[in-house]
Amino acid sequence: MASRAGPRAAGTDGSDYRHRERVAPHYQMRWLTYVHVGLWLLLLAQMCVGHLKLLPHDRVAMPYQWQYPYLLSILPSLLGLLSFPRNNISYLVLAMISAGLFSVAPLIYGAMEMFPMAQQLYRHGKAYRFIFGFSAVSVMYLVVVVAAQVHGWQLYYSKKLLDSWFTSTQEKKKK
Repeated sequence: MASRAGPRAAGTDGSDYRHRERVAPHYQMRWLTYVHVGLWLLLLAQMCVGHLKLLPHDRVAMPYQWQYPYLLSILPSLLGLLSFPRNNISYLVLAMISAGLFSVAPLIYGAMEMFPMAQQLYRHGKAYRFIFGFSAVSVMYLVVVVAAQVHGWQLYYSKKLLDSWFTSTQEKKKK
């Protein structure tokens, strides 16, 4: 390569640096983990307010059944964060497996659980549960859609990170 003042290396046009300017997958996963924690805290707050009766039930509805197992979805995110400091492959694999069990599965169940209520709201315009004046089923479907995207991207970046860590581990073993 050339210095600042010297000539450019033969055969390069100076655009060969772009591949190094991408954000590393573990930083993208960390950002997604923070978004997931925010969603998790909102659901936890709704559950606490509903069960402790801090607000009337016409303001904040009782939680749906899928929200209880979804509270365990914080575990995969914590395992993912624990895997970063030392590129720990086993923590990352555990995070990916538990994300399917504790994050994705409750979201699928939640979409199925709330479907009859969403159908009733769509067909007849009747909603019986509310969250601050909005239909609870609409709000929770929005949460399900956002959470499904977050967990999908988390799994995608976990796989990319796992592949890169596994490749670097294999290269070290060859040497």
